[in-house]
Amino acid sequence: MADLTESGSPVQVQLFRWAGSWGPFKVKIPCGECSLTLDVIHDTFANELSGIPVSLDVRDWLTEWWRPLPRGGWHAPIVLVEGRLVSQGHALNRGVLTEAIIDAHARRSEVRGNHVFGKATCPHCVRAKSYLESSGIDYEYHDVVASPRSLYEMLARVKPIVGHKTPITVPQIWIDDAYVGGADRLAEIVERSVEPNPERGRCSMSPGR
Repeated sequence: MADLTESGSPVQVQLFRWAGSWGPFKVKIPCGECSLTLDVIHDTFANELSGIPVSLDVRDWLTEWWRPLPRGGWHAPIVLVEGRLVSQGHALNRGVLTEAIIDAHARRSEVRGNHVFGKATCPHCVRAKSYLESSGIDYEYHDVVASPRSLYEMLARVKPIVGHKTPITVPQIWIDDAYVGGADRLAEIVERSVEPNPERGRCSMSPGR
């Protein structure tokens, strides 16, 4: 998926691996899960996070064991994203890393262009795309089911707008760099009438219930 934002400053990632020395103590046996975690980080940077600026700092835990302690990190391999602990004590889950980095990147960058976040089985997503196509508006479509990055990107950007307790549905739409919302709001923008749909459920946490 192409990056939908301007680059911005790199997201800072730190890995504290089982290595180094402290006084008379020295790590003599390398940590297999630390090595695996480093491989996962590099591969995730190249794939799921391609296009997002990141900076990786690898440190020896035994030599600097006190540095991650204030963040709750004490068991290598320890992974911090922007100083926040995301994993320790086992091989890194790439989904956890992807979500943490996208969340950090979303806080320092703005959406550029026209975008629709949706899923194949959503009729309102199909409707939104048809509005844009019939109006001659180019857009980029992001499938939040097929692409974890698209899902994390959508959540990271929509939650601060609508509130963290509000359930997020699809589609979620941006037009000309600005957040629009769903298909009904898009219909207003492209001047189309929308028939009320009594089958659309309302969550118990939705406004107005």
